[in-house]
Amino acid sequence: MKALTAIFTRSGPSDWIIQRVTSVVITAYLVFVVGYLTSHSDLTYQQWSSLNQLTSVRLFTLITMLSIALHAWIGMWCVLTDYITERLIGLKAGIIRTLLQTGLGGVTLIYFVWTVKILWGI
Repeated sequence: MKALTAIFTRSGPSDWIIQRVTSVVITAYLVFVVGYLTSHSDLTYQQWSSLNQLTSVRLFTLITMLSIALHAWIGMWCVLTDYITERLIGLKAGIIRTLLQTGLGGVTLIYFVWTVKILWGI
């Protein structure tokens, strides 16, 4: 139960676990797409379209995009909290970091919503 709680709270170990799990999902998707493209050297639009109409591929794509969003968010948070500090920038570092995190988080959310719209035409 303690391990499950650690996943949903913000801490170094949970961020580390999320980064590793999302990287495995992203790698699996990359291997799948590259494998499909190399095994279908004469790929047509109809083949590609029919592949992407499969619910399993749509779900895999959605899970991968969610993984990319989580992976990017944790990465951005780590970089911003490491380098946008009062010691390096001054007293306004907290405001700058908050604005950057809000903006980058908003862009990440827009990309994820856009992915859902493309996949399911919502």
